[in-house]
Amino acid sequence: MNIGFEAKRVFHNRTGLGNYSRDVVRILSSHFPENNYYLYNPRPSGLYPKVASPNNVHEVLPRTKFDRFFKNLWRQKRVQCEFRHDKIDVFHGLSGEVPAITKKSVKVVVTVHDLIFIRYPKFYSRFDRVVHKLKVKKACNRANVVIAVSEQTRKDVVDFLHISPEKVRVIYQGCMDVFRRTYGQNEVEQTRIKFKLPPCFMLSVGTVEERKNILTVVKAIQGSDKHLAIVGGETSYKHVVKAYIAQHEMENQVHFLDNVSSTELAMLYQSACLMIYPSLFEGFGIPIIESLYMKTPVVTSKDGCFNEAGGPGALYVDPQNIEEIREAVTSLMENRELHDKLALQGYEYVQRFNDTYIAHELMQVYKSLS
Repeated sequence: MNIGFEAKRVFHNRTGLGNYSRDVVRILSSHFPENNYYLYNPRPSGLYPKVASPNNVHEVLPRTKFDRFFKNLWRQKRVQCEFRHDKIDVFHGLSGEVPAITKKSVKVVVTVHDLIFIRYPKFYSRFDRVVHKLKVKKACNRANVVIAVSEQTRKDVVDFLHISPEKVRVIYQGCMDVFRRTYGQNEVEQTRIKFKLPPCFMLSVGTVEERKNILTVVKAIQGSDKHLAIVGGETSYKHVVKAYIAQHEMENQVHFLDNVSSTELAMLYQSACLMIYPSLFEGFGIPIIESLYMKTPVVTSKDGCFNEAGGPGALYVDPQNIEEIREAVTSLMENRELHDKLALQGYEYVQRFNDTYIAHELMQVYKSLS
C-alpha cells in the first residue's frame, strides 16, 4: 500500500502537531515496513524527522519552478499530480486539512485534534476562526474517514460540523519515545539542579496562553511554600502571569524554564512531585500522558477530554476554582501514599496509548478503504 501524508508540520513544526505527525509516520513505518510512506512537504526544511528507514519513507517536494514558487497552491491543489506519480492509495491529512483531491481512487483520511476555535472563539481572531473552520469543514466533508483524537473531539466534530457519527473514528494519541523511558537518578538530579529547582516542585507543560489557565495555579500557591516550574512557549498572556508574580513577589516560587530539550523535559517530569494541567479545554492533553508514563501523577481539569487521558492517574478539579486546585496540590504533595497510588494506577492506565495500538488502529482504517 502507498500512503501519502500532508507533511507541512512533519518538517516545520517542532511541537504539538509536528510531534503527532512525526510519531504517526515513525510508528507506521516501523510496524508496517511493507508499505511506502510519502511525505508531501511544500518547502525544504532543516527539521528532518528521523522517523524510520529511508527505504519506505519518502519526502516529496514540489518538482517544478512554478510549484516551488506557488508552494501553497501546490500544497492545496496541485499536489495531487504527485499522487498519480507515486500511486497513492490513501492520503492522510494529519492536522485537520487535506488538499482538493479529485481522483476517486485515492481515499482520504483526516485527523481532527480539536475544535477549540469554535468552543472558545474569544481565544482566536475573527480571521483565524473563519479560516480554521473553513479548512476543517472542507477536510471532514472530503474525507472518507475522520479520525478524532478523543471522544470529546469526536462529539464536537459531529455536533459543530454536522459530520455523520459513522464517519468519525476515535484513535488516541501517544507520545514521543523519550517520555517512555526511565532515567537514572543521578542524571535526573543533575537536570533538576541545572534548572535551579527545589527537591519538590510542580511542573506545568504547555504554551503559556490564557486557555491553559496557569495564572489560576499561581494564585493557588500564593502564600504557600510550594514551587511551580513552567515549560512553555512565549505569548502575551505570559507577560500577564509574570506581572502578577512580580506584583506579589513570587519570583522565587514560580520558575519559567527556557531551552528545555525533550530529554530534559522527560527528566523534569520524572523528578517533579506532580504535573499540573488546569487547561480550560483541549483536544486531548498530551502532557498528561507524558507525565503518567514518567510515573508522575497529575492534577487536571474536570470534564472534557481530560479523564480520557488521565484515567485513575489524576486528581480532577474545577480549573477556575482556586481552592480546589490548592487542595488537590496539597493532597498530592503531602500524602505520599496517595501520590504513589495514583502514580502506579496512572502508569498502568497509560500503557493503552502505546505505539502498537496506534499503528494497528490506523492501519485498520487504511485497509478498510482499500
